[in-house]
Amino acid sequence: MVSLKPKKGKLLIAEPSITGDVSFNRSVVLLAEHNDEGSVGFILNKPLEYNISDLISEIKVPFKVFNGGPVEQDNLYFIHKVPELIEGSIEISDGIYWGGDFEKTIELLNSETITENDIRFFLGYSGWDSLQLDQELSSKSWVVVKNEYESNIIQKSASAFWKEKMVELGGDYLIWSNAPENPTLN
Repeated sequence: MVSLKPKKGKLLIAEPSITGDVSFNRSVVLLAEHNDEGSVGFILNKPLEYNISDLISEIKVPFKVFNGGPVEQDNLYFIHKVPELIEGSIEISDGIYWGGDFEKTIELLNSETITENDIRFFLGYSGWDSLQLDQELSSKSWVVVKNEYESNIIQKSASAFWKEKMVELGGDYLIWSNAPENPTLN
């Protein structure tokens, strides 16, 4: 498997060797930005124990909130696929957008105009300084792959996502698809 170059819209798949890092162990990260100044992404497969309505009392829908990464975990972020409804959205790629008018988003959520298939919320984000991600790629911490799900990645089930990616990568990765999360407990 040849890893692609990092680029916004691509996925970072944590190598099985990342075992001691609570945030990134078995993570699948959507890169929302990648440039000379650094990279920003959101972990797609780490749901938290609470819903958006637990965090923001004005929101009445019980959509899941995910751990977006270890940076600024007291801030809420979101990706979505409805830029025509949420002004100020930034396109990541392939019909996926980041952020936008949050007050309008609350209205759209409460009127059920936006469904859980349209939006995903995160506490925190994953961030890398200039060249930091390149160094982690050189040390084989990540595999970069195309996001073949495009905007439907928002609907992708979180629980088995990393395992599915290990199976898709094949070869030496196959054995890791069924390994326990902490191999020392095997």
